[in-house]
Amino acid sequence: MIHTYLLFVGLIFAINVLPVFSPPTWVLLVFYTLNSHLHTAAIIILGVIGASSGRYLLARLTGLARNKLSVKTLSNLEGARKYLARGSMGKYLYSLFFIVSPLPSAQIFEAAALVQAPLVPLTIAFIFGRTISYSISVLGASSLKHHALGNVIIDSLKSPWGIALQIICIMAIYLLMKIDWAKRMTT
Repeated sequence: MIHTYLLFVGLIFAINVLPVFSPPTWVLLVFYTLNSHLHTAAIIILGVIGASSGRYLLARLTGLARNKLSVKTLSNLEGARKYLARGSMGKYLYSLFFIVSPLPSAQIFEAAALVQAPLVPLTIAFIFGRTISYSISVLGASSLKHHALGNVIIDSLKSPWGIALQIICIMAIYLLMKIDWAKRMTT
């Protein structure tokens, strides 16, 4: 039975290291809730651990890509970092965004790494937010386990809207790097 839990957390970790086109973690948690005998609390806890550690690693790996960026792009990213760090209220709003954001978290972590935002506090905010959202998803699925929701979950993995949102987020990260933030901050 322990190998089933290790396989589960490994799967959650692996999909959260992927930069794009991975299924939303909550979908897999609900799928496991509906189709396995794993304990509900374990699904939530291991889901949070796998997702947060995977996203943190994704951010660290994305940060390594900064070495490949042009001087102008790095300058733009530095301007964005300064803009985000200008006041304590901005830091709190950024953390709150991490907790409640409906956007795919991969691109949020990638953007945070590119602007060299402090990853540990953001990961802690992510853990808090995902604990809440995963609990709602898994407990809801657990209570509806005997209904035919499996097809709905599988269909959501193939959703054109989900794929479009991932592409839009990738383009937004690209645009983030192209904005001259230092110039925008002075106006």
